[in-house]
Amino acid sequence: MKLRWRGYPLVLREPLRISRSTMDRRDAVQVSLAHAGVTGHGEVVTSRFLGLDRTRIDTELTGLVDRIAGYPDPTALRADLPALATGFHLGVVAALDAAVHDLLGRLAGQPVHRLVGAPEPGAVPTAYTVGLVAPAAAGVAAGRLAAAGFGVLKVKAGDDHDVARVAAVRAAAPDARLLLDPNGGWTPEQAVRRLDALARYRVEMVEQPVPAGRVDRLAWVAARTPVPVVVDEDAATEADLPRLAGAVAGVNVKLAKCGGIRAATRIVAAAREHGLAVMLGCLVTSSLGIAPALHLAGYARWVDLDGHLLLADDPWTGLGGHDGTLHLTGTPGLGVTPRRRSPHVTPRRPEGAGCGDAGVAR
Repeated sequence: MKLRWRGYPLVLREPLRISRSTMDRRDAVQVSLAHAGVTGHGEVVTSRFLGLDRTRIDTELTGLVDRIAGYPDPTALRADLPALATGFHLGVVAALDAAVHDLLGRLAGQPVHRLVGAPEPGAVPTAYTVGLVAPAAAGVAAGRLAAAGFGVLKVKAGDDHDVARVAAVRAAAPDARLLLDPNGGWTPEQAVRRLDALARYRVEMVEQPVPAGRVDRLAWVAARTPVPVVVDEDAATEADLPRLAGAVAGVNVKLAKCGGIRAATRIVAAAREHGLAVMLGCLVTSSLGIAPALHLAGYARWVDLDGHLLLADDPWTGLGGHDGTLHLTGTPGLGVTPRRRSPHVTPRRPEGAGCGDAGVAR
């Protein structure tokens, strides 16, 4: 088997501000696995919050080239991937996991959700993120999104305008389901006060209201509000779930945080055992990066897979979503195809036959 990769920039249509940062672009790396004349693809994106830059991505993929070359087929690689990638960043592991599932699906002539026995996703309404902007701007954005067909809006929170922002969104999109995400930007006391004040606006759930690392504080908030509390940063892997059982209503599963499709399906199963609802989330990424999670959407109560919709120019296509609804094509593998080759691909490293591209740390 042969591992290759290449990098390209992902530029947002407009800057996205949340409680801890503002982002207008990030770098992506397409990871490709070839076997028997067929190639599968996955994507990993840089993230300062997750401690992942281009240098680390390139270094880790370089360290896997020879190991992967020794595998006779993708079935064997899929079985060994968790052990093979021990110690590697889970974002890189998730990209390899996506690529091997895409490859296996293409070889078998099946879409990935059938390959792994997941429910047929069908038409999937996705949330669209309204950033931490002034209330008036949030209202304008919500009105535009509602007119386009979006029935689920996720409103960022974490400043003094939270109540006014949600009020403006609700006024502009009276029938939308509203999700709230402070990205850990509230204290427990602020969380209870804000959620009390927002009750009249029919907020359906709140994601990670307080900083990660203190499940007791999450439980304290959850016990004092009727709004379901869903954790994001506190629920990265399957090992995090037992301590969350009984404390919160649900967990946000992000494949880039847990290590890919196989890891996510284990988290879904564990969440059911612990009575936790499932939300599927994402990073800002292209359609290639969103596709693996969409194949698992049949498991989720809430779907927040809008990362590709935030881009000025998505280099992949096949998922739709600009009308608020995601659709798989039903074609083998992940079901996405390149829109066009990016003109900004980073030059190939001459010393790395079969390797990827040099990158700049961000």
